[in-house]
Amino acid sequence: MKRKRYSEEQIVSGLGQVESGTPVEEIFRKIGLSEPSFSSWKKPFAGMGTAGIRRFKQLLSEAA
Repeated sequence: MKRKRYSEEQIVSGLGQVESGTPVEEIFRKIGLSEPSFSSWKKPFAGMGTAGIRRFKQLLSEAA
């Protein structure tokens, strides 16, 4: 199974930095992220905070 390089909290943190006005290129350098990866993150995680991610994980575990 493929190992994830970034946790959901790191993803949300990076997206939150973009929403707060930090240039995307700076986040790419800081995290070591590529532009296509960032674009794929935006789809499922945009607008979610860390509390939203925890709630999402909890709902998934309850459904399983």
